[in-house]
Amino acid sequence: MEIILIIIVILLVVTAIALVVYNMNLKNKLQTLNNTNQKITNLNVLQDFINTVSEQITADEKIKKINEILIERYKIKYSTIVIYNGAEYEIKASNVEQKHWDTLRNLQSEQVFIDSIQTATTKYITVDGENEKLPYLKMEYARVKSAMFFPLYVDNIYIGYWIIEGQKPHEFDNVDTTVLEVVKNNIIALLRTVETQRIINNLVRDDTYSGLKTVEYLYSEARTVIDKYPTSTVCLFKIINLQQINEKVSRKTGNEVITQICNLIKNNLANEYFFVRYIGAKFAIVFSGSETEGVAQFMRDIKRKVERLKIEPREDYKVYSNAKPIPYVVPKINVVITTYYKGTALEGVTSKLEDYLETADKTESDINYL
Repeated sequence: MEIILIIIVILLVVTAIALVVYNMNLKNKLQTLNNTNQKITNLNVLQDFINTVSEQITADEKIKKINEILIERYKIKYSTIVIYNGAEYEIKASNVEQKHWDTLRNLQSEQVFIDSIQTATTKYITVDGENEKLPYLKMEYARVKSAMFFPLYVDNIYIGYWIIEGQKPHEFDNVDTTVLEVVKNNIIALLRTVETQRIINNLVRDDTYSGLKTVEYLYSEARTVIDKYPTSTVCLFKIINLQQINEKVSRKTGNEVITQICNLIKNNLANEYFFVRYIGAKFAIVFSGSETEGVAQFMRDIKRKVERLKIEPREDYKVYSNAKPIPYVVPKINVVITTYYKGTALEGVTSKLEDYLETADKTESDINYL
């Protein structure tokens, strides 16, 4: 009988040990699976970020889309990105009701977050009970019970913050903060990219004499349409005798030359073609989705029409004694054309064409292919 009891005890001990080992293995496998799933999520988020950067949408739309990605992928209840624009803090993206934005855009002044901003560290705050409130909440006490605050820095310069919020006490207790730090760094990297785009957008101006937008327009808003097509044709042309007209006739006459040429071309362009003043006597046209052969024929016709213009001198033209008056001026243009491929550097293409026009013979007046 004692032997049987001993055997039973041994079996129970072995079974208990086996169960402990099994549970440990199961826990390790589950942890590995969780880590794998987290890595997959992070990779998906990173891929989504990259795709968003490459999309032909405005900088503000990109930031909003980033925020939507974070909310969806990480199952966050509320996510808000706030950036200092040089004058004030501005909410760039948030899924919180707009009536709460005054609170969210002024968190840099809250004592609970000041240390976080000064030390560039994440701040996690929560409550223990449903009847308690987070210290930064003014009116909406019941909206959230947990929050994580991430100050955003670019090259050691504080630019704003990202805050995520949850509706339950201690909701982020078990969140892997290292993952969120990676997400924060990705947000910063993307903000730098969209800020560059914003700068380009803000550089766009309307040129006085041509009535055209400046070249920055090609690299920002126009690109949304241009990149709908796998290839397009880019044309740069130069009024090769504009400087001579300015010097020998008058500046206002030169301006009138620009105006008449641009009006002539604008009236012959489709809506999805973009015509801008490149710089000085040079102008660019992007023929979205068009082949070079068709564009070359179009530009031959335009060149003929341009060089038939007879523009009378303006009122600032001065005829000196013993000099024969100039009854009119005739503009001459030199044209260069090449193909642009979607997703490549459009500014690199225009720069290549500009180099050609700058190094060509000053009297060259032709249709050239690169």
